[in-house]
Amino acid sequence: MRRLSRDDVIKTVDRADDVTIAQIIGTGATVDELAEAQAWLANDEPMINDLRPLAHGRVRELVDILSELDEASDEDGPAPGPAPTEN
Repeated sequence: MRRLSRDDVIKTVDRADDVTIAQIIGTGATVDELAEAQAWLANDEPMINDLRPLAHGRVRELVDILSELDEASDEDGPAPGPAPTEN
């Protein structure tokens, strides 16, 4: 299994800054482990229904890092749109 590279993280994780990219790479995770972590974040119910054990090890670390990234982007709110125009 191949370890994550900076390019792998950039292609896979939207909105990742340099610190987050370094944290993800620093886990020593593989491309498959990053994909599994993203699957847990996207929807954990089907994975639990497949009787998979809860995420642990490097996958758990990735889930934690990615969920913090999601929380930070939620706090930022939606991007401002154009000002409303009057008719």
